[in-house]
Amino acid sequence: MISNTERKPNRLICEKSPYLQQHAYNPVDWFPWGEEAFAKAQAEDKPIFLSIGYSTCYWCHVMEREVFENDSIAALMNEKLICIKVDREERPDIDRIYMSALQATTGSGGWPLSAFLAPDRKPFYTATYIRPESHHGRPGFPELVNRISELWLTQREKILASCNKITDYLQTESVKTPIDSLDESIITDGYNRFLALYDAEQYGFGNGPKFPRPVIFNFLLRYFHRTGNGSSLKMVLNTLRAMARGGMYDHLVGGFHRYSVDAQWRLPHFEKMLYDQAQLAISYLEAYQITHDTEFADMAKGILQYCINTLHDPSGGFYSAEDAESALDPSNPDEKEEGAYYLWAKSEIDSILENQTGDIFSYYYGIETQGNIIEDHHGAFVGKNVLHIAHGLEETVKKFNATQPEIERTLQRAKETLLNHRANRPRPHRDEKIITAWNGLMISALAKAYNSFRDDIYLATARKVATFIIEKLYDPKTKTLYRRYCDGEVRHDGGLQDYSFFVQGLIDLYEASFDFRWLEMALLLTQIQIDHFVDPTNGGFFESPIADQLLILRIKDDYDGAEPTGNSVAATNLFRLSVFTNNPEWKSLAERTIKSFGERLTENPESLPQMLSALCWYFSAPREIIFAGPRESASTCLMLDEIHRHFIPNKILLLVENETKEKLSSILPFLQNITIPNSETTAYICRNYSCQLPTTDVNQFRELLEQ
Repeated sequence: MISNTERKPNRLICEKSPYLQQHAYNPVDWFPWGEEAFAKAQAEDKPIFLSIGYSTCYWCHVMEREVFENDSIAALMNEKLICIKVDREERPDIDRIYMSALQATTGSGGWPLSAFLAPDRKPFYTATYIRPESHHGRPGFPELVNRISELWLTQREKILASCNKITDYLQTESVKTPIDSLDESIITDGYNRFLALYDAEQYGFGNGPKFPRPVIFNFLLRYFHRTGNGSSLKMVLNTLRAMARGGMYDHLVGGFHRYSVDAQWRLPHFEKMLYDQAQLAISYLEAYQITHDTEFADMAKGILQYCINTLHDPSGGFYSAEDAESALDPSNPDEKEEGAYYLWAKSEIDSILENQTGDIFSYYYGIETQGNIIEDHHGAFVGKNVLHIAHGLEETVKKFNATQPEIERTLQRAKETLLNHRANRPRPHRDEKIITAWNGLMISALAKAYNSFRDDIYLATARKVATFIIEKLYDPKTKTLYRRYCDGEVRHDGGLQDYSFFVQGLIDLYEASFDFRWLEMALLLTQIQIDHFVDPTNGGFFESPIADQLLILRIKDDYDGAEPTGNSVAATNLFRLSVFTNNPEWKSLAERTIKSFGERLTENPESLPQMLSALCWYFSAPREIIFAGPRESASTCLMLDEIHRHFIPNKILLLVENETKEKLSSILPFLQNITIPNSETTAYICRNYSCQLPTTDVNQFRELLEQ
């Protein structure tokens, strides 16, 4: 096998995407997605092989090593195919189309996504990871390429018929038939589905592997607020605690790994994604708001501290992810293993920590001589340990006949020592793309953390991120929001998630800072989103803007998974902004968006928990909570502290000062009637712009909130 240093780069060397750069020295003649590749496929009459993945995808790395770095396989690909690489994080619109084809034809999905297309980009065969050799009756990659090439030459009509059949099916499925009216029973049905899926022993939903879907937590907490149903709250709190104590959480520096391989939250898949951190931080913050349990506050702080320390670019944005695998030996950086940076042998811990400290640490975190990995089906982690809280503080105090402060100090010293040791290991690859949508989620998390803790670092960081996106990823001349910034390059028109997630972040940032420019930008981007993404026929929004002619169809994502769909977030944004502006058209558009997914919500409400959260807003009477007075005054701060001690999801916050009254009144004329006092801040709690008697008394304000 030829090393990268001896190879000439392919076309991907000119791309900024870290994922495409990883493949820039493959012997495969890769093209980036674009006209050049499609023109060549037409001119040479060859099928296209489309490979979609991302830079921190473990099985993408495996397929690269086994297939794309193999010179003989690469030569076969270059002879018989036109090969295209796509970073799914840069181009989720492309990924969704071909992932939909994969799921439609195989019943499952995943990455790397391997698709064979006709030159007109229509798919006829899809798969995920493909081995280099035949296995259990499945063809290896060379056999598959030869067979597809033969069929392309000898049975072209059958292949093209398959292309049209799959594409027609995707087109039909992408048209959401709206329902006429929305019924509150959909919300209850959603709750009942999650109750049926709930694992009452190990917590979470379903069996292993277990993915944290914060969108489920969002819905269940809003269902609890709406109904007072204690079971919905219990499911969330139990799951958040189990995740926090399991191996998915990095107990040394904070942050969550992607998912748990097993049902017990023990063995993680070790990559760390920005979108997970942002959403989970919000879940722990909301749990803290409801319970006032500092365990949840500490978890939120730990997640955000990891992000600020490790993923925050000095220029303002947050990077995308850290890889699951890394090198064991610094002198051999190409030999990598999953979890190498995070796993420990007991002998290693014993050699680093003093006897008593090591014993306490090993007992608390479940370190075992033979290793503590469960369900290691491939024998990849023999003798290794993942940190998880096997015995709580109370058990550890009793076991070692010590006080709780003594145990806490010992554990903290041990963690600091091991962290210093771990810092000498080769770090996992960090994907330094800055994605607009995911940074929007981080703005929301930071703004909400500031509301809860009044730590200026959170608000300052949120402002810095928002400023970065507006200055680097938004073109005011063309009114275009872009998807990705990397190594100085801005590229790819933003999709629905970019607009809706960033708008959500801007609304949350306004409610944390009361700086009108954030609300103003949210309103502007929402109008652009409506102009470029709305489906005027059936309601809701397409995932991609009108302009892209290389996509074979425009679809609507109908599954709130690791990330919420753009439509689910857009619906809530429109509800919130319609209250900020008393704009009935935007409220109607939000309603139409939910109705456009009504069939899916009725049949499978558990597939769209974030849309169920939007439906909770629709069936509520949201509160308008208005403060009149200087934002920095002591009375304003006391009022805000009081409101953020309560979990009130269906509300908007406005602060009217002399400097902002005119601007705010321009979007909400109702505010012209607000009197700004000279001394203490006055609070108004309103519904449908009908307000209770104003108050300057914090105790009375609390009573009004609790009514």
